[in-house]
Amino acid sequence: EGDKLPPEHTVSQYETCKVRTIKAGTVEKLVENLLTAFGDNDFTYISIFFSTYRAFSSTKEVLELLLDRFGNLENSICEEIQNGISFESKRELRFAIASILRAWLDQCSEDFREPPSYPCLLKLLDYLKKNIPGSDPEKKAQSLLEQFQNQEMEINDGLHNPFLCNLSDEEELEINSAEELEFSFFQDSLVAEQLTYMDATLFKKVESHYCLGSIWSRREKEENRHLVPTIKATISQFNAVTKCVIRTILKTKVKMQQRAKIIEKWIHVAQECRLLKNFSSLRAVVSALKSYSIYRLKKTWAYVSKDAVLMLEELSGIFSDSDNHLTSRELLMKEGTSKFANLDSSVKENQKRTQRRLQLQKDMGVMQGTVPYLGIFLTDLIMLDSAHQDYIEGGLINFEKRRKEFEVIAQIKLLQSACNSYCITPDPRFLQWFRQQQHLTDEESYSLSYELESVPDNSTTPPKSRKSMVKRISLLFLSSEMAGHSTPIREQPAKLSVRGGSFEESTDSSSVSSEEASSSPRSSESSSKPLFFKDEGSVDTTDSGSIPAPAPSPISTPKALHLSSRASVSKGKSCSPKEECFVGPGDIMASKSPLPVYNEQREDACIIRVSVNDSKGNMYKSLLLTCQDKTHAVIRRAMQKHNLDAEAADDYELVQVISKAKVLALPWNANVFYAMNTRVNFDFILRKKA
Repeated sequence: EGDKLPPEHTVSQYETCKVRTIKAGTVEKLVENLLTAFGDNDFTYISIFFSTYRAFSSTKEVLELLLDRFGNLENSICEEIQNGISFESKRELRFAIASILRAWLDQCSEDFREPPSYPCLLKLLDYLKKNIPGSDPEKKAQSLLEQFQNQEMEINDGLHNPFLCNLSDEEELEINSAEELEFSFFQDSLVAEQLTYMDATLFKKVESHYCLGSIWSRREKEENRHLVPTIKATISQFNAVTKCVIRTILKTKVKMQQRAKIIEKWIHVAQECRLLKNFSSLRAVVSALKSYSIYRLKKTWAYVSKDAVLMLEELSGIFSDSDNHLTSRELLMKEGTSKFANLDSSVKENQKRTQRRLQLQKDMGVMQGTVPYLGIFLTDLIMLDSAHQDYIEGGLINFEKRRKEFEVIAQIKLLQSACNSYCITPDPRFLQWFRQQQHLTDEESYSLSYELESVPDNSTTPPKSRKSMVKRISLLFLSSEMAGHSTPIREQPAKLSVRGGSFEESTDSSSVSSEEASSSPRSSESSSKPLFFKDEGSVDTTDSGSIPAPAPSPISTPKALHLSSRASVSKGKSCSPKEECFVGPGDIMASKSPLPVYNEQREDACIIRVSVNDSKGNMYKSLLLTCQDKTHAVIRRAMQKHNLDAEAADDYELVQVISKAKVLALPWNANVFYAMNTRVNFDFILRKKA
């Protein structure tokens, strides 16, 4: 008080204190620490545990430990002394267990969905009725059981399936299906609002713990097929938006100038999504506009206004993969929980439009939520799962890894909470129109595109290929339709493997799910800009480059083509076998020296995928295999790529996956190129010898 400081001056005083954190432990000790953490008011530990325990335990095991071992009130005093739990009475212990169980039911109620008998939920109810009758957890558990049973009855009657996460249970559409509405009928703001309504509804239903890399990367296993339904629903919605954009542009029978107006309309819809902070549909629309079937329409793009093209470039820059998607991450940090979008545009038309819309939102007092591009979080969690060990020395569970994973999950939960700020009324006409859109296959979209403008531009230069770990690992996100065959069926490369734009899977040399690789259907040309899921085929996740202003001259940079079978680079173009090679449409020609590709032996080389048999099954590396390579040489190269240099190559063997129950073991000095089975996927496993 004696200091003479100016009125606006403030003083912040900090105090450093030690905080007890758990780095590792057994399941028993981690469960026991739930009680200790509650006594120490460490509620963060409880949230971390319940958000991540599925990676190292099960609901049944945790419940048994919590109730039978630590919740046995008859022996609670003995347990306190034995385990060092600082509770003075049974009453305090009872209160602690009730609070922990309530947090579990509130945060992770889906853990107890085990139809038809619901054993864990019934065990929990029985415990609460005996030991804590009339408590809030008991009422919550009873209500949850009734809810699950009612939903199960509806599923059996064919009325409703909560796992499908359909939007139809949110609104009733009463509109004549015969009534055909054109896309131009809807205002830009209405389209963006309805897309945001659908995206936000699905995003709020996402079970964040299913995003864990250890769960998401193994979703295609038979025992895990029932998992991640909420994430798959979000992915399906993303793909639906992408395909809707492509269809409205290609399928509409109008003049070139009018088709350019449709493209401009979608660009304005993307900008409206940006104002609504809906980054999911924003990326889907931008992705579709940069797909090859749309991007190559240079004559149509010539009629698109310069301001619209510049606006599209600005929006595309949001999803640049440079610096680990730094732009997208900064936007989420800046606007994730803010009331309104913060925009800084260099396009004059965009500035005026944005200022009017933002001012209108502020005048009406309408707060906006945020719908993120889920792929960024899934990528981060898969990278964390791959970079950190599940167990440390002594077989203890690495809880520091779970703490890092929870930091990502907490961001997802925060954004889900922010989505409650949206106040959007569903529009039955638009939702009906959107659902009735018949999506084009890749082949159909290319065919229509070439019908509209049949002559390719031979004077174009391909966009630069960006290479980043996040770009390549984005392939780990595979749409629910990708669930494939039980026996790996060889993926035949298409004539031209073009980069596409729905959520997709990459064939790059970085981390991938070996199971997905073996079960994915036949590769086909993609129809839109690559992101992280695709309905069929292999993918790449490199950005396509920016679209140059089309006026007054036509677009000079169409979407690049990815070299595949029966296509190679003309003279003057070259690339190393380990790099992706891209050419424009005019550079494709027959060649006597085709480049090696995955799943096809070309003359004396091919690409194979090698994963490590470490029980995760979510990582592979792509290797160039020549007709001179022996097994021991391939093993050493694979070990180097998987950072196993410190171990002895003699301790490992190389096997090719033939089916779920059958592998082909390759002798140490065998020629892998000639010994491998070419009728199945070129997927190999590096495993320790028995």
